[in-house]
Amino acid sequence: MPLLEIKLLTGNLELDIVGLVDSGSAVNVLPYGAGLALGGIWKPEKANLRLTGTLASFPAMPLLTIAKVGALASVELIFAWTQNDNVKPILGQINFFDEFDVCLRRSRNEIEIRTKH
Repeated sequence: MPLLEIKLLTGNLELDIVGLVDSGSAVNVLPYGAGLALGGIWKPEKANLRLTGTLASFPAMPLLTIAKVGALASVELIFAWTQNDNVKPILGQINFFDEFDVCLRRSRNEIEIRTKH
């Protein structure tokens, strides 16, 4: 599986995560504990995002972060922050693939990431 080390920042808090780069996922997904570590405050009234698959029964709300991948320029990433802690962070179409060009070389176990600019 293509995994990517990424640093997320909100305010003065930062968190290093390993996200699954998933071109088949519509959105970025962040587990509950990771959102708390970034200072997120769970607000049930804002938990209006509906996820699918194994996460369909869990509420989710938007969480905006700044993301840093290696030496690349920082970008804003928005996550569907779910109340589930049993999920890996997922980097999906909205908006990881909107911000980065991704080249996977599965046979070599390589992933190349570039900012779109």
